[in-house]
Amino acid sequence: MAFIGFDVYGTLVDPLGMDRPLREHAGELAERFAATWRERQIDWTFRRALMGRYVDFDEVTRDAFRATCAMLGVDLRTAEAGLLDAYRRLPAFADATEGLSLLAEAGHRLVAFSNGVGETLRGLLTHARLMPPLADVVSVDEVRTYKPSPAVYQHLVARGGEGPERTWLVSSNAWDVLGAKSAGLRAAWVRRSPRAHWDGGGIAEPDLVVATLTELPARLPR
Repeated sequence: MAFIGFDVYGTLVDPLGMDRPLREHAGELAERFAATWRERQIDWTFRRALMGRYVDFDEVTRDAFRATCAMLGVDLRTAEAGLLDAYRRLPAFADATEGLSLLAEAGHRLVAFSNGVGETLRGLLTHARLMPPLADVVSVDEVRTYKPSPAVYQHLVARGGEGPERTWLVSSNAWDVLGAKSAGLRAAWVRRSPRAHWDGGGIAEPDLVVATLTELPARLPR
């Protein structure tokens, strides 16, 4: 059986689900705000990893929120605390609970593996009713850099103790899958949108491509 690290944001829970709490404050800009917030968040993790200027993901999320306000010309200072709190209660994707449960029943070892802060992730995943079947949380905060740094994936392998050939990443983020493959892990890309296309830059290809998490139990090697 495999040791499987599941990306959280975009794979198990939906950051774009923030459009709902944002509607009260940003009106018709809510969907655009949620998408831009997520883009800024990812962008700043990349920049901080490259520069070696680590701060934790909660701080990056706050900074990305403020940058999005500035970019879209929206003043949400009075709503900031409430919206950041809502980010800790993102909705789970519809396939997450069943997919994880089926994999756990098949005997695979499952952990959350994320840029997020450990305590924040545990609260988020508990609220989403995904712990269990997730047995633990592996956070980049433990190595103080961000995906797709090789150090992050090496840390996942070390935590699992199975070696890279029996350690899997499952992620909807293609750059995350590419990072795992570059570090020698196995990886499944969750292609949540039919418009998404793999762009590995000639570096690597995912071992599996699935549309939903519920496809994984039948596709993963035992």
